[in-house]
Amino acid sequence: MLRALLLENVHPAAVEILRDAGIEVETRPGALDEAELIETLADFQILGIRSKTQVTRHVLESVPGLLAVGTFSIGTNQIDLEAAASRGVAVFNAPFSNTRSVVELAVAEIIALTRRLTVRDKALHDGVWDKTADGSHEVRGRTLGIIGYGNIGSQLSVLAENLGMKVVFFDAAEKLALGNARRVETLDELLEVADAVTIHVDGRAGNAGMFTGDMFARMKPGAIFLNLSRGFVVDLESLREHILSGHLAGAAVDVFPSEPKKRGDRFDSPLRGLDNVVLTPHVGGSTLEAQESIGHFVAKKLRDYFLTGSTTLSVNLPNLQLEHTGVGRIALLHRNVPGVLAAVNQVFADHGANIEAQMLATRGDLGYVVTDISDVTQRGASKKLMAMDTTVRLRIRDAFDRPEFPPGPAAG
Repeated sequence: MLRALLLENVHPAAVEILRDAGIEVETRPGALDEAELIETLADFQILGIRSKTQVTRHVLESVPGLLAVGTFSIGTNQIDLEAAASRGVAVFNAPFSNTRSVVELAVAEIIALTRRLTVRDKALHDGVWDKTADGSHEVRGRTLGIIGYGNIGSQLSVLAENLGMKVVFFDAAEKLALGNARRVETLDELLEVADAVTIHVDGRAGNAGMFTGDMFARMKPGAIFLNLSRGFVVDLESLREHILSGHLAGAAVDVFPSEPKKRGDRFDSPLRGLDNVVLTPHVGGSTLEAQESIGHFVAKKLRDYFLTGSTTLSVNLPNLQLEHTGVGRIALLHRNVPGVLAAVNQVFADHGANIEAQMLATRGDLGYVVTDISDVTQRGASKKLMAMDTTVRLRIRDAFDRPEFPPGPAAG
């Protein structure tokens, strides 16, 4: 039986979906460090994580039986995707499921910071009646600058415009502007006009340290700043300096360069204790609605991968959308070099295989060929496929919808 290990409080919906598919599931509340993960995964073929567990190259090399990783979040920078692909480990994420939750938190924080609600709240909790309009503004008519116009940035753009804000955005890729949003060509142009700057970039290495002291200095005096994307994107010491100097009116940060592994652990940051600064513990996508949606989405992708071989929306393998056909299926991940398909089909021909259907997709250095076979007159084809020096991983299903444990990745 296939076994799945789900860490970091993955939603129970995921457990139910995997168990209904005949997969044995074990859950644990927190993250595991590298050594713990390697030791624990020896008995599992599927791993489910959120943002804290790091699936490094060493982990992947140490656990040859691992077949798939589901990251129940948007980001995948906690996984070495290249190493996973090279060993035929499929990785699935949830690129859309918590978008609305992140956007709503950003809208709430933009309003709260612009109205200085955190300062007014603290004063009353301290017993001080500080009724004043000093520093408080409406968001209507103000300009929101969005850095990163993907799923989250573009949806935030629409809601901000509905609040009466003007929207400008910067993205390194070509993006279609929604509503009356205006694309700018440089970050400098965005920083010069934005009353609120919010970052929604992905976790690629090139985004590390993109927002430093020079960037904060170029922002409009009295502007506010939000980061709900990745912790390593922003220099928090520089942000602290510009808050204390009064150059920036406030900030909201949901992600940090180093985050505690589990609930209740101590948290430290140079931003603690600052006026009009909202700190949240990486909860942008942590609503019950979003976590349930993510649980459904990722678990179904994992289920479909094992039931049919479908790799639709895998972030690191060639994508094929497959259905169960009722005949035997051989799924071969291989190095993407000329002649592989011909060699595979020669093996099938040599063993009297009756091919019902065949699909091929490639992605970078990998190819994925899936062949449905209704009859084989001679056994031993799978051994020959595994012996090919281009083979990365082979998976076989019989006509009765029962998966066979695949051999591990080929050497190299």
